[in-house]
Amino acid sequence: MIVITLTSLSAKAQKAFTEGSLLYTIAIITDNTTSKNAMDGATNTVLIKGTQSRTNMVSALGTESTINDSRTGSSFILKEYSGQKLMITLTKANQEEKNQSYGEITFENTNQTKVVAGYNCKQAIGKTKSGTVFTVYYTPDLIPANKDYNIIFKNLPGLPLEYEVNTGKMKFTYTLTKITFDPVPSSKFDAPKSGYRVMTYDENKKMKKGE
Repeated sequence: MIVITLTSLSAKAQKAFTEGSLLYTIAIITDNTTSKNAMDGATNTVLIKGTQSRTNMVSALGTESTINDSRTGSSFILKEYSGQKLMITLTKANQEEKNQSYGEITFENTNQTKVVAGYNCKQAIGKTKSGTVFTVYYTPDLIPANKDYNIIFKNLPGLPLEYEVNTGKMKFTYTLTKITFDPVPSSKFDAPKSGYRVMTYDENKKMKKGE
């Protein structure tokens, strides 16, 4: 098993990240004590295998996973909260609608650098189409072969190892703590055959609106 932790150095020969896993810890800055406690110890794990990707967000509130195949355009979301298990299916058009605010993000490098998980990282400022800005530290030593694994970083010239996400008055900081280059089982990207209430993306939107 090949594991790179905080104390190890990066493998300079490794350029294309085609398969493996990324483990991020999540820190939250907010005045809302309830939200802060709910996210205490939260993690985000990303699995990548060719054109397939899976992101698992785990917190005290529950688990949410997004599984995507950029080749076929198929995607589904698994949500497990308060004993409820829901699977939401998305078409390629649904994904484009869901991600439309992230499709034209630009990045501009600064002079700031730092070491994250043993990798020398450059700081870049991301800017969305609506003018929202955020900070990311990335390593140019690893280039994701599947740029669609996270639409936010599609235009980033490297792998994001630390980044911010702002939601209302809350700021989340994702920091990579472990990366592996081990083969990922294909079963990780299979949709469950039972145990979940299944609905489409459009049905889920209507449910949220109370229709």
